[in-house]
Amino acid sequence: MSVLKGKKIILGVSGGIAAYKTAHLVRLFIKAGAHVRVVMTPASKDFITPLTLSTLSKNPVYSEFYSEEDGNELWNNHVELGLWADFIVIAPATANTLSKMANGNCDNLLIATYLSAKCPVYFAPAMDLDMYKHPSTLDSFHKLKAFGNIMIPAESGELASGLSGEGRMAEPENIVSFIEDDLLSKLPLRNKTILITAGPTYEPIDPVRFIGNRSTGKMGFDIAEEAASKGAQVILISGPSSFNVKMKNITLVRVETAEEMYKACHQFFDKVDVAIASAAVADYKPKNVESQKIKKKDATLTLELEKTKDILASLGQVKKNQFLIGFALETENEIEHAKQKIEKKNLDLIVLNSLNDKGAGFGHPTNKVTFIDKLGTIEPMDLKSKEEVAIDIINKIITHYNA
Repeated sequence: MSVLKGKKIILGVSGGIAAYKTAHLVRLFIKAGAHVRVVMTPASKDFITPLTLSTLSKNPVYSEFYSEEDGNELWNNHVELGLWADFIVIAPATANTLSKMANGNCDNLLIATYLSAKCPVYFAPAMDLDMYKHPSTLDSFHKLKAFGNIMIPAESGELASGLSGEGRMAEPENIVSFIEDDLLSKLPLRNKTILITAGPTYEPIDPVRFIGNRSTGKMGFDIAEEAASKGAQVILISGPSSFNVKMKNITLVRVETAEEMYKACHQFFDKVDVAIASAAVADYKPKNVESQKIKKKDATLTLELEKTKDILASLGQVKKNQFLIGFALETENEIEHAKQKIEKKNLDLIVLNSLNDKGAGFGHPTNKVTFIDKLGTIEPMDLKSKEEVAIDIINKIITHYNA
């Protein structure tokens, strides 16, 4: 999943030969999960059709201050467009369009939208070599960057004129990567590494059977995605789960047993700023694991179990400056037991689940949690989707580092 997922993007297209690349750029934005509206200058329609960009963006394309529909003239509200966007990307940005942006020469819908916007603006210059180096163009670059606009540098290569040099619009893949990297660099957890455990553990009885639990891992995966979307580098250690990760700043480590999860957690713990232990780790495992499948021959089967290592407590023993968050799933005396875990395991925060709450616990898309911190502050939350609970947990981390 890209940091662009859910973002609302205005793509401004001006009249240069590189406009043909915007079809691919729109597709990349849509593939990343963004919502795209295209605003074209009149000249850009000589290079690519509005129908192409409308089809790819799944939205009408805007190019004039008004449109005719059923004999009526409808105003295309540039102010509304500017306020709708999370950010604007002007690509290609020709010398003419850059000059208009820099000097407020508002003679088309794209410039009107640009001047109305209150969001970040990226621009990707595209022009011939001599135009790119001309003092007036360099002055436009300087002014726009002084306004806070963000320049996506042009690339070098063969130009439409036949010359070779700087001035080619950045390739669509590079534009998307540039914007993703820029957005990530400004996120609240951009310099943090977060370790998250998720899912159940399976403790083998024999080559076929195991002791496990009903955890799906969804809560941990949701927390990982939310942390990554806020800029963190995430190490997700998961027991058996059907979920997978899509974001490039999540490293997924698959394990099966409590012992494997213990070793993986201690392998990475020294390198992280935060650890969130949301996995449902088995408390006990068979003392002896049979090498062959146990045959069904007796009316009863007795298994001798032994305790697994307490991963969370072991992390609490060796923690230095890490912000350590645990989960507690309780069925009685919930608050009292959760507070005991905070002290016993040296936690900074515990997320309490009660199986007495309808819609909470394993196998539900929702959860109802109570936050309790090491100072004893209790904060009960409403029943929410697990994605929303993940947001609340990550906001606790952001608040901790902003305090």
